[in-house]
Amino acid sequence: MNEKQKYLNFSIGLLAILTVSYFATLIYMPLNKPLEAKIITIEKGQACKETSIELKNNGLIGSSSAFYFYSILTNKYRKIQAGDYLLSSQMSTHQILKIITNGETAKKTLTFIEGWGIEEIGNYLESKEVCTKEEFLNATNDKKWADQFSILKDKPETLSLEGYIFPDTYYVNIKATANDIVESSLKELQSKITNQMIDDIKKQDKTVFEIITMASVIEKEVRTLEDKKIVSGILNKRLDIGMPLQVDATVLYAMNQTKEKIYIKDTKIDSPYNTYKYRGLPLGPISNPGIDSINAAIYPTTTNYLYYLSAKDGKTIFSKTLEEHNFNKAKYLNN
Repeated sequence: MNEKQKYLNFSIGLLAILTVSYFATLIYMPLNKPLEAKIITIEKGQACKETSIELKNNGLIGSSSAFYFYSILTNKYRKIQAGDYLLSSQMSTHQILKIITNGETAKKTLTFIEGWGIEEIGNYLESKEVCTKEEFLNATNDKKWADQFSILKDKPETLSLEGYIFPDTYYVNIKATANDIVESSLKELQSKITNQMIDDIKKQDKTVFEIITMASVIEKEVRTLEDKKIVSGILNKRLDIGMPLQVDATVLYAMNQTKEKIYIKDTKIDSPYNTYKYRGLPLGPISNPGIDSINAAIYPTTTNYLYYLSAKDGKTIFSKTLEEHNFNKAKYLNN
């Protein structure tokens, strides 16, 4: 082999190495630019070529051709999934292709605490920039949900979805709307209330709405499942003997206030949620109960107790008589 041929082979080899190195840089190295994150929406049926151009135009990749060629080389050009993706300029082409072919859409984590009311949830969603409080409250008042979820069939149309926004952690699309949040929550609640639970509710000649209402009261009153079941038995006993429920949490809900103690004047407020003034369950749920409270409402524990209070350390103190209850109030609350 003469010198000329050697030089030519060397040049071709060097060119090949440089080409592969350049291609590898385009694929495995992010753009050398400040961090910039963007939401990229890939529509259903959107072609890989179109996606590569969109990524390039948004400054997320260095070469649309390299992206397209790499997707063919790795047999992923037909595996791109529709959705909203949070992508950044500090991701490589390889990383971006992996994300959009695995369907790793952008999510927000939302956690609704047991006992929150819809007003609190609305404030929380607004703070998370998911939707405005007003949008969420409007969604909870939409009558369309009753046609989509059987658990709502006995809920009065005039009431919102207070009580039915199931407390849990949700991973929602970054572009989720108030309606999306409500729908996800109702689906979760409906999955939690089993057919067996429905049958057991019917056997007690009660409705799901009455159970949710009772559960919402229990949720605001006590902490543990054991105490919740005992309090459920107490409240059901009061209903059976025609005694007012006399639950402080219902008065606070009627007043739209949160405070540790209510006064006699508070118990006089004229509201269908005031269980000191009106017998029976409040007009509707006063919070959004968790599954323990719902179970307690369905499966109460029968005891000889008729009264209870929450001590300052959170412990629930039970009493059989009013005299014993008044003694416990002086002992645990007035010190």
